[in-house]
Amino acid sequence: MTQPRRRLGDAILGPRAAKRLPERVRATVDQQQRDSEILIGWVQLGVVVLFGTLYLVAPKTSMNTDFRPVPYVLTGYLIFTMLRLWLAYLGRLGPVLLGLSVIVDMGLLMVLIWSFHIQYEQAAPFYLKAPTLLYVFIFIALRALRYQTAYVLAAGAAAALGWSLLLAYAVVTEMLDGDPMITRDYVAYMTSNTVLIGAEVDKIVSILTVTVILAIALVRGRRLLERAVVDSLTARDLSRFVAPEVARRITQSGQGLNAGDGEVGEATVLFTDIEGFSTLSEQVDPATLMGLLNEYFAAVNRVAERHGGVIVQFVGDALLITFNARAWPDHAARAVATARDILGDLNDRPFGAGGHRLRTRCGLNTGLVILGAVGSENRLIFTAHGDEVNLAARLEQLNKSHGTYVLMTDATAEAAGLSETQAPPMGDVTVRGRQRPTRVHTLVT
Repeated sequence: MTQPRRRLGDAILGPRAAKRLPERVRATVDQQQRDSEILIGWVQLGVVVLFGTLYLVAPKTSMNTDFRPVPYVLTGYLIFTMLRLWLAYLGRLGPVLLGLSVIVDMGLLMVLIWSFHIQYEQAAPFYLKAPTLLYVFIFIALRALRYQTAYVLAAGAAAALGWSLLLAYAVVTEMLDGDPMITRDYVAYMTSNTVLIGAEVDKIVSILTVTVILAIALVRGRRLLERAVVDSLTARDLSRFVAPEVARRITQSGQGLNAGDGEVGEATVLFTDIEGFSTLSEQVDPATLMGLLNEYFAAVNRVAERHGGVIVQFVGDALLITFNARAWPDHAARAVATARDILGDLNDRPFGAGGHRLRTRCGLNTGLVILGAVGSENRLIFTAHGDEVNLAARLEQLNKSHGTYVLMTDATAEAAGLSETQAPPMGDVTVRGRQRPTRVHTLVT
């Protein structure tokens, strides 16, 4: 029975985000609730100002009696609303005060409606015809601005109870006077002070029905909010594992990404690797090594971002940085500037607690690159791949045999507008996995 009930509950109220929400999710939702209370306060203030304005400009329709409770009720409600708004800004509206505000809202309204038969010198059933009852739905709807059904249910219950008491008072009072004034004639009900019990029950049922519908909508809304907050926080955390451009491509994808989805375009690829990293790894403990790498990666990322580069992959101590032609027409020049700044700014800088100096080797190539998702159905990475990417990786490795720190292809040197003085040719090399030789250049820094 538990499983069918759960499915029915999910169908009516929507699926839950989780059985137990993480603390940061609850904190985000709670902050939303506090903001909602401020909004409720301002809406209430607007409502009371509107009612007050309408009362001042509208012609007075009361009899000759001096009993006019509306200004006093509006003044009291204005004071209460301003106090409530002040407490909302202070964050001091706890469950007790929130529940009290619901009772005050409905209590003032019901007292005002009750007073109409005195103000207009009529029998008690007179106030049952008052259109002021419609304000009940405004007060119930106000509670829906907060994603907690308890206050909506409390408002609806208070309204239904209040109207029931007004109905009972009208009937009992007239019965004590010897004239119950109860009728089954709808015309008589509409044209006199008689009471049609069915009509009053309809009002109570309408109040309760609206309350239940709003409560269900609120539960669905809160569950949707919780799921949205969970997804948002998860996406924010995951965005730290991928480049902003990658995150943008994923979030703006018209359909879910699948393995093999990608975009082919011209780009310049920069591969970096730390010289002698294996030796360094043997000399320091893992915790120190991790801190050192994090500091180094952060420094390289700042340089890459300054020139419009995007780190799309971390492989051990190596980085794959792309410069997209769509975003940057001068992508090759930006990649070369990144390599130059890495060598100039980072190669002599100490990293980590031990002040280790890390020297970086770079390989650059320009050509058609595939930027997209690779992997399996349930496990994907978003990266750049293709023959031009592989060539850049091979050039980075060839720095060892050439005694250089930057090697680039002819395509990159030409696209960047470098002269042979700025990018001296190093001859033709045949890299592993390729049959045709590739002319390479180094970089004068």
